[in-house]
This record gives sequence, structure tokens and C-alpha cells, in this order.
Amino acid sequence: MAGDDDSLGLTIGRVAKEVTRAFDDVLAAAGGSSPAWQVLRALSTGTHRTQADLAAAVGVRQPTLSHHLEEMERAGLVVRERTDGNRRVQVVTVTEPGRQLFLRLRRAAASFDGRLRAGLEDADVAHLRRLLDQLRDNARPD
Repeated sequence: MAGDDDSLGLTIGRVAKEVTRAFDDVLAAAGGSSPAWQVLRALSTGTHRTQADLAAAVGVRQPTLSHHLEEMERAGLVVRERTDGNRRVQVVTVTEPGRQLFLRLRRAAASFDGRLRAGLEDADVAHLRRLLDQLRDNARPD
């Protein structure tokens, strides 16, 4: 673990990288990826249907999302259709294979969450969430 002389930001960055890498490995073992998980999760649990809505929900720019959607469409996980009212707007829909992948990834994500919570009480998790929220707020520019 990080030494006492490491800055808090450096320690958080290191932990975030390790957790992200481990989560990516779990998703890959389930047949998916972080971008696929984020897109399928947003489509399956929200009202995000247009590419613009999805980009905002996933937290990426539209060109980045478009790249991920192209890959997912080629894999048969989603379909994109232009709307009648505005041909520039594309509505994204999950296919049955996409829904099946989402279910596998959701199980993998829940299992990983359990792994992260090992040795932590519910109160510890709640406290950690409050601390992370505070750190996020502190990191924002004035």
C-alpha cells in the first residue's frame, strides 16, 4: 500500500487504477468490457435512448460513444435507428444478445462488488461513500 509520505491524490489514483484493472478483468471474463457494461447498463436501467443521452449518462463525449456503439452494433448487442423527426438523432436499442450480455455483466459486477466489500461492514461502506463524495467535491475547481 502507499507510504505515509504519498499524497492523498496519488494514493487514490493508485487504488483507482488497481480497482479499475481488476473490474475490467472481471468484465472481460464475463464476455464484456467496461464501455459495453456502461452502455448496456444505461440502456437497461434508464430512459437514455439517444446517443446524446447515452453519452451524458456514461460520461463520455459523443464521438467516443459512437466508436463504442459501432463495435457493439457489429457484435449484435445494440441497434441504432434514426428518428423520423430528426435524421441526425439516433435511437439506440438493446438486442436480445445485448440483454443477455447485460445480465452476465450485471452478475459479474455484483460479484465484484461483493469482493470489494469483503471485511467491510455496511457502516464502513456508507462512511467510505461519504468520504469519496467529499473528496470529489474538494477536487472540483472553485
